[in-house]
Amino acid sequence: MRLLHTSDWHLGRSFHGVGMLDAQRSFVDQLVAAVERESVDIVLIAGDVYDRALPGVDVVHLLDDALVRLTAAGAQVVLTSGNHDSAIRLGFASRLLERGGVHLRTRVEDLDQPLLVPLGTDSAGKDATLALYGIPWLEPRMVADQLGVDTASHFEVTRAATGLVRADIARRAASATVHSVVLAHTFASGGISSDSERDLSIGGLGAVPLDLFDGFSYSALGHLHGRQKLSESVRYSGSPLAYSFSEAAHQKGAWLVDVGPEGVASVAEVLWEAPRPLAVLRGPLEELLADPAHAWAETAYCQVTLTDGQRPARAMERLRARFPDTLVLAFDPQGAAAPAEASYSSRLAGAPDDLAVCCGFLDHVRGRDADPAERAALAAALENVRLSEVSR
Repeated sequence: MRLLHTSDWHLGRSFHGVGMLDAQRSFVDQLVAAVERESVDIVLIAGDVYDRALPGVDVVHLLDDALVRLTAAGAQVVLTSGNHDSAIRLGFASRLLERGGVHLRTRVEDLDQPLLVPLGTDSAGKDATLALYGIPWLEPRMVADQLGVDTASHFEVTRAATGLVRADIARRAASATVHSVVLAHTFASGGISSDSERDLSIGGLGAVPLDLFDGFSYSALGHLHGRQKLSESVRYSGSPLAYSFSEAAHQKGAWLVDVGPEGVASVAEVLWEAPRPLAVLRGPLEELLADPAHAWAETAYCQVTLTDGQRPARAMERLRARFPDTLVLAFDPQGAAAPAEASYSSRLAGAPDDLAVCCGFLDHVRGRDADPAERAALAAALENVRLSEVSR
């Protein structure tokens, strides 16, 4: 039995104001091609299939198209809801969709209701079964009572959920060999985060211990956007596309998991091709504009940090002349004079004249002194004011 572990599609998300729907369609094309090429039996989506609880019509159509194409390619789909999804809306018509090979796990009531797939006979002569469980994103305050826990924390509700799964596995193991795969949308201790994930709780308190997933044949996690291995049996597939510049070095992909009568036989990576590269550039403006080593970034989405001692004029305009898709511009002056310890108001109080006050304001709000033309314009404006007051 061959599984493909994915998560965090975030359909409908934008990238610093740039729509990503075409890139997400490209990912779906790659996903369907991988299912056909690798003869995938089941596609796993471990939460955050949408980027928001109320997705747009075109976004819903994209998921509908993806599910139709995946099942037409011969794969079943197991999908859980994440913290970005509306569990109720995503879980609509789940019993009907199950008949078409799409298995939604969005409710607490379904935690111990696995998709069961026969694997044949193991070496001991027992029937072997693959049991796939889905643990959706569990908001502690909303599900604590249902799960019978006194403390509404991510740890307690996740422990209760995995406890229900273990109890069901134990019941089934009495009559067959059970190999378990658990999908969960959570932040497991040891995972490396990136800027594009929303915190599950304030201060990182939503992280759950990795040992909550001990004993399962494979844990297919979602929420973190970097593909990573926390242990041989616990992995994040990451998002299929980069959703922040902190993911510029990520190689996006998924995990291909083979499970047989003896359990998990192998786990291999499947890589997705990025629609556009991401470039994180840093340095003085003139160097960035002239350096031929940055030629590759001319067709990339760019995040640029300028290190000039003073902010260059028309910085974004000049950058976009070479790097048209500069989306983020920041300043980190190197070698500039250290800012005065005094407050802005006390600095202005010591200004020798009105022109110095105006120039000081410019320096304060934009981090660059007034140039000669600006000083001349300000001086002329102040002189006009002075003359108008004298003539009254």
